[in-house]
Amino acid sequence: MSIPKEILVKKLRKFVEEDVGSGDITTFCTVPAEVTVEGDVVAKEKGVIAGLDEAGVLAEAFGLQVKALVKEGSSVSAKTCILHVWGDAAAMLAIERTLLNLLSRMSGIATHTRRLVEQIRAAGYRTIVAATRKTVPGMAFFDKKAVMVGGGDSHRTGLDDMVLIKDNHVAIVGSVKEAVEKARKKASFSKKIEVEVSTANDALEAAEAHADIVMMDNFTPEQAREAIDLLKRKKLRAGVLVELSGGISEQNVLKYAAVGVDIVSLGEITQNAKSLDMSLEVTKVKKLRS
Repeated sequence: MSIPKEILVKKLRKFVEEDVGSGDITTFCTVPAEVTVEGDVVAKEKGVIAGLDEAGVLAEAFGLQVKALVKEGSSVSAKTCILHVWGDAAAMLAIERTLLNLLSRMSGIATHTRRLVEQIRAAGYRTIVAATRKTVPGMAFFDKKAVMVGGGDSHRTGLDDMVLIKDNHVAIVGSVKEAVEKARKKASFSKKIEVEVSTANDALEAAEAHADIVMMDNFTPEQAREAIDLLKRKKLRAGVLVELSGGISEQNVLKYAAVGVDIVSLGEITQNAKSLDMSLEVTKVKKLRS
């Protein structure tokens, strides 16, 4: 998952501009001009590291140099140095919080995702863990990439990724079948068609209309099993992917995986993931440049 560097730099600069405002007055008042420093970003707790590429682009955009000390997606223990940064002191202090916020949030999401994936795999299931579009505005790319670093699937990043017919679309159009038929006529062959359903009969209607994916929304595990059994009896299960969404958490995800679904999507991955605690520690102050 990537975007052109120029677009990434533009996004990151906006984050810094929001933080800096009209200028870093503390650094202006206390740090002499032309001082150069070296520093390390330290993960203060164990977790999965994500966002190293983006942190590097951010630092370089402000004239700093960086060296990753671990690999993207690696699991680290507490007090691990993950990134070495050096260059102009004022520039480093100006981007410090933005750099840490980005790394901390992305690593927290990756850590949460990895934990879910490992839990499902350890139980012997192959269910995909997917994110949702419940992200902080402006952070969708970073949140979804962090999910992928953790071993999950980004699902839709935006409305242009695929056709996802939800309850409001059906309410406007009139029926699941008609909504799928309309989408099939207008959508490119390259776009999958997914339908959100709230009952087993709606799931059957979506599968009979040749939807590619059926999303069972706010089903209990028992209701999901009944819906899947209905698809099997109608010999439609093999031709459709089944996704479960709504009310799924780390505490009950195995109950949903156990019913034989292909995908579970969890808003909590991006909404509730705890940021990984990190700090930037200056390790060396160099003499003024002549």
